[in-house]
Amino acid sequence: MPEAYIIDAVRTPRGIGKVGKGSLAHLHPQVLGATVLKAIKDRNNLKTDEVDDIIWGCATQVDKQGADLGRMSALLAGYDVKASGVTLDRFCGSGITSVSFGAGQIMSGMEDLVVAGGTDMMSFTASLADPTRLPLMDKDNPQLRELHPQSNQGVCADAIATIEGISREATEELAVESQKRATRAIAEGWFEKSLVAVHNEDGSVALDHEEFPRPNTTRESLAGLKASFAALADIPVDDKGNTYRSLINKKYPDVDIQHIHHAGNSSGVVDGSAAILLASPEYAKKHGWRPRAKIVTAVNVGDCPTLMLNAPVPAAKKALQRAGLTKNDIDVWEINEAFAVVAEKFIRDLDLPRDKVNINGGAMALGHPIGATGSILIGTALDELERTGGKYALVTMCAAGGMAPAIIIERL
Repeated sequence: MPEAYIIDAVRTPRGIGKVGKGSLAHLHPQVLGATVLKAIKDRNNLKTDEVDDIIWGCATQVDKQGADLGRMSALLAGYDVKASGVTLDRFCGSGITSVSFGAGQIMSGMEDLVVAGGTDMMSFTASLADPTRLPLMDKDNPQLRELHPQSNQGVCADAIATIEGISREATEELAVESQKRATRAIAEGWFEKSLVAVHNEDGSVALDHEEFPRPNTTRESLAGLKASFAALADIPVDDKGNTYRSLINKKYPDVDIQHIHHAGNSSGVVDGSAAILLASPEYAKKHGWRPRAKIVTAVNVGDCPTLMLNAPVPAAKKALQRAGLTKNDIDVWEINEAFAVVAEKFIRDLDLPRDKVNINGGAMALGHPIGATGSILIGTALDELERTGGKYALVTMCAAGGMAPAIIIERL
């Protein structure tokens, strides 16, 4: 079976995902996608008429983010019209899945050259938010709701913390550490290899640095924040009187949810995009490319959709088993900090050394542009392997519906 090489990885800075406050929020999502696609093309002298496919992740494919964002971004980036594109949705896991699909096409022998990645602008998707609407189930389809009640992700995070006995103090300690690590990585220039600036239509720079981090965050400042999901938990979400809390209690009636998550120990709302260039060994050799890494394995796992956020641990275990590796073989772990409890439970359940997990901070400090995050984390892990001389990295994240993709890469 052919191997799938990672030739390069690029990403935009993450901009604050609020209209009027974020430096990217005035741009069209296709501009962010085109930015990274153009960068990957220019950096590698890419012959875009030879690109077999562009596989893109986006978690909210409506309006400006609809109409096959991957294809439209490639056209805007000046790619040859022969370079086809497709856009997929595995919620937060979309950016890992786009890479694993691309790698699978190459490893099957059906394609030689794929660009994978993703884009999500939360400044746009925030305008669509409705706290009284169930995000994963139509109000007119009670059958799925009865089989698998699915709640708000923040309320799920609080429920998991309650079940696991993970305290607010523990999650806030992790959040402060995430900010410290991100601050150090930025100061030391550890993100610069993959970071590309985003420009306005007139050529001026819209954003060339991470906009979300709050380096002055302390345990004391976080302790003063009000829990974000306590009031939301009791909002009626259908005509039967269900609330986000009651949906969880349908499956877990004995759980008295204690609310511990807030803006400081949850992932940041941001805009961003990332792209990863994948090639077969034959194509890379023909074009004189030196591969940076190869895909070792990529897996997917489902778990309880009611708690929603618990699949990363079984996904990581499945990936290790498929790769014939142990946790001790992994030099860099990236687990998306959708909420602090997700990362904290991941570290505890797998008994991982904390200095190998989210080494340069995570989404609590840097933000989580849903469909792009997985591709961002793969690039971040690769940069860190190269910086430190490590061999293997494992990247995983929770996704709505109770899912988690996971991928292992090997530095070459």
